[in-house]
Amino acid sequence: MFSRKIAAIAAFGLLGAPLAQAAEKPTDPQIAHIAYTAGTIDIEAAQQAIKKSKNSKVVGFANDMVRDHEAVNKQALDLVKKLKVTPQDNDTSQALTKAAASERGKLAKLSGAAFDKAYVENEIAYHKQVNGALETLLIPSASNAELKTLLETGLKIFQGHEQHAEHVAAELK
Repeated sequence: MFSRKIAAIAAFGLLGAPLAQAAEKPTDPQIAHIAYTAGTIDIEAAQQAIKKSKNSKVVGFANDMVRDHEAVNKQALDLVKKLKVTPQDNDTSQALTKAAASERGKLAKLSGAAFDKAYVENEIAYHKQVNGALETLLIPSASNAELKTLLETGLKIFQGHEQHAEHVAAELK
């Protein structure tokens, strides 16, 4: 259902360790919620960067994150409606949301080059975490073929986001 959505979420920058906390195999409704949450988190981080950064490369990257994650989230919502599935809130989604709020708070205190560097480094770490979770937990746990396909597509997109963030980070040095 949410393969692309989850992939988009993987690209967000604020996932951190919460995905690693999932002790049991998540259900498809939980996977859908995790993916959507991850996407929303990255959109919010990117919107913060668009408002705070004066660096055109950082702003361009953030605009790409908003565009891609909004598109994936829309695909995920469309799939959920099609399959008549209700995403299920869970401990992982809640931990992601809490960690993201904390990270946005830290970033809010920074400005200029310090903000740019911290935002991009967080995006790299977030994408690594999300991509790893997609590969090792979310995709293997998905039962629905359409959800699995969406997640696999998302993983490819998010791997590209990770590389893009690494490229931007290299230019900031």
